[in-house]
Amino acid sequence: MLGDAGIIHNRHKVEATIANARTVCDLRDKHGSVAAWLDHHHPMSKEAWVTLFKSTFHFTAGEIVGEFLMSPGYLPGAHRMDCPVIDRIARLRPPWMRI
Repeated sequence: MLGDAGIIHNRHKVEATIANARTVCDLRDKHGSVAAWLDHHHPMSKEAWVTLFKSTFHFTAGEIVGEFLMSPGYLPGAHRMDCPVIDRIARLRPPWMRI
């Protein structure tokens, strides 16, 4: 399948996905979970997170890192402070609100 250009448009992305999966397994083995690894480094600026991710994972960039870290709440930005669900989010105490 990797040789089929109709399926795979960028072999480097496929290889990065495999390498990143191995990295996730290594982080889990060393820290107990990826969340524990993130907690170990939190808090950091987005720029510092990007540097860390680029040195840890393959094929990452600022936009990818930012979106990834907004999902579990390590960086703000997924919701504005006037968003109707911000009160529910605040009750969950995401990491970016604990600083």
